[in-house]
Amino acid sequence: MTYTYLGDRFTDVSLKKKSCMAVRNARGKCIRGKNGNMLVRFENGVVVNVVARLLRKNTPSKKAL
Repeated sequence: MTYTYLGDRFTDVSLKKKSCMAVRNARGKCIRGKNGNMLVRFENGVVVNVVARLLRKNTPSKKAL
């Protein structure tokens, strides 16, 4: 699943509005924390724990379907 990270005022500028993918465990499930965090990997390879409320799913374009 691909997401766009919106970020907040404390977020590093290089990560705002960037595309990222959820990191999955051995069973194929997204790694989520109990307090609403999610582990994601950005396009540049950086793995970060982010607030999941600031993630938005990327929808595939209708042209691709």
